[in-house]
Amino acid sequence: MNNLLEINNVVKRYGDYTALNDVSIHVPKGSVFGLLGPNGAGKTSLIRIVNQITMPDSGKILLDGEALAPHHVEYIGYLPEERGLYKSMKVGEQALYLAQLKGLSKTEAKKRLKYWFDKFDIGAWWGKKIEELSKGMAQKVQFIVTVLHQPKLLIFDEPFSGFDPINAQLIAKEILQLRDEGATIIFSTHRMESVEEMCDYIALIDKSNKILDGKLDDVKREFRTNTFQVGLNTTNTKEVEAILKEKFKVLPADFRSLNDGLKLNVKLTEGNTANDLLSFLTTQGQVQHFVELIPSANDIFIEAINKNS
Repeated sequence: MNNLLEINNVVKRYGDYTALNDVSIHVPKGSVFGLLGPNGAGKTSLIRIVNQITMPDSGKILLDGEALAPHHVEYIGYLPEERGLYKSMKVGEQALYLAQLKGLSKTEAKKRLKYWFDKFDIGAWWGKKIEELSKGMAQKVQFIVTVLHQPKLLIFDEPFSGFDPINAQLIAKEILQLRDEGATIIFSTHRMESVEEMCDYIALIDKSNKILDGKLDDVKREFRTNTFQVGLNTTNTKEVEAILKEKFKVLPADFRSLNDGLKLNVKLTEGNTANDLLSFLTTQGQVQHFVELIPSANDIFIEAINKNS
């Protein structure tokens, strides 16, 4: 696999506290990689190491095949959860300053800023101070500054914090567009619906340890329970339910469906397939609803953390 970022056996301690315990994570090029975990798990420590804000006690990090070094700062864009804009500076002045810190000339920075300010329709903010903007408005400016130098690796820590749903969707669209244009993105969030919508791969850290990682679809397969929501329009409700209980594990269900007299969650038992279940149902009435309960990112998060407790 062609990885842009390889984190190998990283350990980070603060005194007697181990923030990261032999953590290894590989981020494929051109992907959105979800870095997940509860508060205090070690995500921020790992992000700070990748940004060379702090150094690991041991382990090795490669960026595009090279050992991570100070000059790689130009290849990384970082949007921290705690935003870092200077409140008393004007938006345009600050954006130009930060762009030049990332290696852009003043002329090129102005050109790119005009593109993004026009795209977000915020040209009127150029002369305003950050303290005059709402939190969401300031977030847009920080997002622009993060992506302006077109880095290979973008790290977004809770990028939707402070945004209303419309602007959150706007930023999500831009993040996916950046991926499609070749950027590799690490995406840290507690919003599991965003993980579902955006992430190609995930890693879950808990209590300083990586407890799972992989392609999101593969992780979902690992956590699947072979349970199906069944909605059946039948005149023999009690009889059908009794037969199902003999062959499968059956639980009550509550979901929205039309014209079904029987609603159940049915878990396949050993030796039975989805086709076996569906074939039986079609002999008993009209199947109105038949959907496998695929575990969501939220389900996986909760189950994996509980198992690790």
